[in-house]
Formats: sequence, C-alpha cells, structure tokens
Amino acid sequence: MNNNRNKKTEVKNLCCPKCKDKLVKKNGKRKTENRGGVIQRYQCKKCNYRFTKDDGFFRMRNNPKKITCAIDLFYRGTSTRKVQEHFQAFYPHNSCNSTIYRWVIKYSSMISNFTDNLKLKTGKEIQVDEMEYHRRQEHKKKGVVKDWFIDSIDCKTRYMVASKYAKRREKVELREVLAKVKYKTEGYVTIITTDGYTAYENLVKKTWGYNNKEGKYKIIHNKVIASRGEGFNLFIERLHNSIRERTKIFRGFHGTIESAHAIMKGYEIFYNFIRKHQAINCCPYELATDIKLENPNKWLELINLSKS
Repeated sequence: MNNNRNKKTEVKNLCCPKCKDKLVKKNGKRKTENRGGVIQRYQCKKCNYRFTKDDGFFRMRNNPKKITCAIDLFYRGTSTRKVQEHFQAFYPHNSCNSTIYRWVIKYSSMISNFTDNLKLKTGKEIQVDEMEYHRRQEHKKKGVVKDWFIDSIDCKTRYMVASKYAKRREKVELREVLAKVKYKTEGYVTIITTDGYTAYENLVKKTWGYNNKEGKYKIIHNKVIASRGEGFNLFIERLHNSIRERTKIFRGFHGTIESAHAIMKGYEIFYNFIRKHQAINCCPYELATDIKLENPNKWLELINLSKS
C-alpha cells in the first residue's frame, strides 16, 4: 500500500537541488500569505532534503501576478512611483518604488538569459544601428555620462535580434552584438545593413567570415549614408522612435551600466513578446520563433520558460 502511494507522489523532470538525484516525491504543501496560496513541497528520496521548486519566484515576498503586473506597467510607460501608488489601492502588502525597480532588473535579466539563446527564423536582411543615451552617475556622484545602445532588427519579422547598452560604441561592443546576430540567425541572413560609421567597415565581414570555395564573403555589408542622400534605414529608425517614446519615463538612466543594460533588455522582451506590432498585426516572436505563449500573462509564462 505504501509503495503504491510513493509511486503516485513521485515527480518527473525534477531533481534535488542538493544532491541532484532525480528520485523526488511530493511532501505536503506550505501556505504563503504574501504569495497568495499554497506552494508544493518536495523531498529527495536519496538524501531526504526537503525543498520547493524554483519557479522564478523563490523566496519572493509578493505573488507572481503582482510582480509581473508591475513589470508590464513599467514597460507600458508607467513610472515605478505611479505603479506603487496603483498597488497601494489594491494590495494590502504594498511595495516601494525601489522594490519595483529591482523586480524590473531581476526579471528582465532572467528572461533575457533565455531569449538571448533562441534560434530565429528571420528574413535575409538585418539592420544594425546605435543610439546615444545619457546616464546619471552612480549614487553620490554628480553629472551624467554618455552611453550607447546598440541594437538590430530583422526587416521581415520586425524581431529585435540582439542589443547591448554600453559605455562605448567601439569594435568590441559592436562585435558582441554582431556575433549574437550571427548566432541567432544562422542560415537565414545574407545582408547586414548599417549606416556609414567606420567601425563597421571590416567588422561585419570578419564576423561572418570568408567562403573560400565561392571566393567571396559570406555576408553582404550594405551601407546607407543619410548625409549623402542615400535615405534612411527605415526599420531600425522606426524601432528607435518606439524605444525613445517608451524610455521617456526614465528621464535618463541612473545607476550602474549593468542596471541600464537590464532595463533595455527588458524593453527588447516587451517589444518582441508582449507588444503587438501594428505592421505585422502580431508580436514579432510569433513569426521569428516556434514559441507558443498561451497564458495572457506573457511575462509570467516567459519567466516559467526561463526556469524550466
């Protein structure tokens, strides 16, 4: 009788965080006041260690719905202070604006670790560009510093392929973004379009390499120089307009370069997975990936995917 009960409580696709053994069984539930409900407990049959599954909200004092709601409001243009005021009216256990800011940093970084490694089904052309940002100095330091946001977009699916918020826009930073573009779009992209910035000159071709059999580079570097009347890189410029519109609420970044990078990675996630693009009448991820997000709370589903 006991053996049958143990078999029923055994859990698949879960291992003990202590000894890494996969013989795990359910072991009761724990009530949580702040997270609203109960959490399933598990026990390792080998070392008897008791634990709960890390669903991305392990040891968080607020429930996942509230946290993801805060992140969504932030990227839709609501400041952290306004989000705090909103929660004050609906949640008895309120959170301060600095806590909400930390949620944005934490979960944007968590999801981006997952999305940065997705292989994409893109069109043939990717546009790459940079935009200037100003960041207030770290705590107790006066003045602002000039930073750069380097990004890229697929012209077909409108998917924001790779990005980086950096102190400089030199070859090291550009190479990192281009290498990520190559990794995520391998087999699809044949044209990289940039402006006339000289740092791209040989960097694009070196990143993709030379085809000895065909006697040519594996990529076509298309340069569009607006000052010569050659037009604009329409798709990336439209993306930059959207980014500027959304980041107005920041009133300039403040703090570390790492936190600014995390916030912009969060916007990349919002742009690709949350916000419906008017030109394609869907989210870019629906055209560029095989991911199916069924939960209306896409932030929550992406967090769960990043921890699975």
